[in-house]
Amino acid sequence: MAKARYKTKQMTELHTFLQSVQGQHVTVQEIREYFKDREIAVGTTTIYRQLEKMIKEGLVEKYVVEGTNSACFEYIGESETSDYESCYHCKCEKCGKLIHIQCNEIECLSRHMTEHHDFQLDPKRTVFYGICNECRKNT
Repeated sequence: MAKARYKTKQMTELHTFLQSVQGQHVTVQEIREYFKDREIAVGTTTIYRQLEKMIKEGLVEKYVVEGTNSACFEYIGESETSDYESCYHCKCEKCGKLIHIQCNEIECLSRHMTEHHDFQLDPKRTVFYGICNECRKNT
């Protein structure tokens, strides 16, 4: 028998917020700002705990990029057949900006790597390093 999910006001608010930004990446800091703007008192530990529950339930994906101070979270939904695509990351070597990309061309590269090189990319940890557009303009 499955354990019933206990829903607090904070969990409901977090779920609502994440649904409103589905397909986007958010940090815990951005979530805290959302709650603060609505004058809802929620501690950072509570946010992390609720996000971890949602990850275990398959509602949220967590992305950790080495060299960054925080993880990013993406709401992917409750449906087993969601149109969720893998997300890859680009990191600017000058300013440290992290860019999240969902791109069919990278999916093609991923399939190529698997089929022709017996190597499977992990989209949660694959990072392309280079220089962002803003930094290129400023040089």
